[in-house]
Amino acid sequence: MNSVAGPRNSITDVAGVLVGHHQELDPDATIGAGAATGCTVVRVSGGAVAAVDVRGGGPGTRETDLLDPGNTVRQANAILLTGGSAYGLAAADGVMRWLEEHKEGIPMDPADPSRVVPIVPGAVIFDLPVGDWGIRPTPDFGFLAAEDAGVDFARGAVGAGTGARAGSIKGGVGSASIRLSEGPAAGITVGALIVANPVGSVFDPRTGLPWGAGTDGPEFFGLRPATAEQLATANALPVKGTVLNTTIGVVATDAALDPVGCKRLATTAHDGLARAIRPAHSPLDGDTLFALATGTAETAANFPLPPAFPADLLILDQLCTAAAVCVERAIVDAILSARSVAGIPAYTDLFGARPE
Repeated sequence: MNSVAGPRNSITDVAGVLVGHHQELDPDATIGAGAATGCTVVRVSGGAVAAVDVRGGGPGTRETDLLDPGNTVRQANAILLTGGSAYGLAAADGVMRWLEEHKEGIPMDPADPSRVVPIVPGAVIFDLPVGDWGIRPTPDFGFLAAEDAGVDFARGAVGAGTGARAGSIKGGVGSASIRLSEGPAAGITVGALIVANPVGSVFDPRTGLPWGAGTDGPEFFGLRPATAEQLATANALPVKGTVLNTTIGVVATDAALDPVGCKRLATTAHDGLARAIRPAHSPLDGDTLFALATGTAETAANFPLPPAFPADLLILDQLCTAAAVCVERAIVDAILSARSVAGIPAYTDLFGARPE
């Protein structure tokens, strides 16, 4: 796949996609005390075609039925990714409030542009044991994350990744992008934003390298195998002691896809999740990936296909391959960007920081 990362190596390399965070994190938070949670909003001005694929056995979601390609509404205005388990879904109310105030949503009255219904699907991670169980994202969290949304955003232990744990180590928020340079999809960008909070492992216990470095190789991320001492320390960490976990995220493209194409993009994006987390899609995870298509890219290539196939089939095939790679890279980015919270060690604490 001939491609390069976008200028930010971020989901916001897809034009029109913005990301914002809000979190509460006490410097002295521990397991069971202090604030250590937040939410992340992926916002698209004017909306985008959307779909979702839920693979984990314990999902916590909002408005996912609406995104079925067979249903009437064909777009979303924002996606909420949040901590707080099912309680955190309350943050979507704040995202809706921000969007309504800015007249973003489905217009419901031609005579009054303020009468809109914003569409805000969402998904949660289970982070309640990190910090105080009773401190969870509220509607104000969602409003402030939507207000914060921009093309540049922090990664690691921020937003919905504040209290995330990736197996035995600190999880967080990561992102990546790919701009395709040849073939039917030349000129199209694909990006991913992931909140990594799995029960499964994110690194190989034999080498210390992230599982997600398998496709690109460790050199791509500036990594090298761990020393015997580093491995001994990392492998001695206790396994994650909760039964609820979950990795959630968004993949986006500037291609013009219909809801069926978006659904396929979300489905194949899960391949990247499975490459970077072992095991993935377990009964203890609620793994959920959303897909957004803004339709802002121009594609001039015309590749004739038999009439039984959709006209964008070859474009979609390239996008699906890129989406899986972006998700894989974004999970690696999440664990390399994370810093210790509540005594949960970060990958860089164990294996050293990657070169800047």
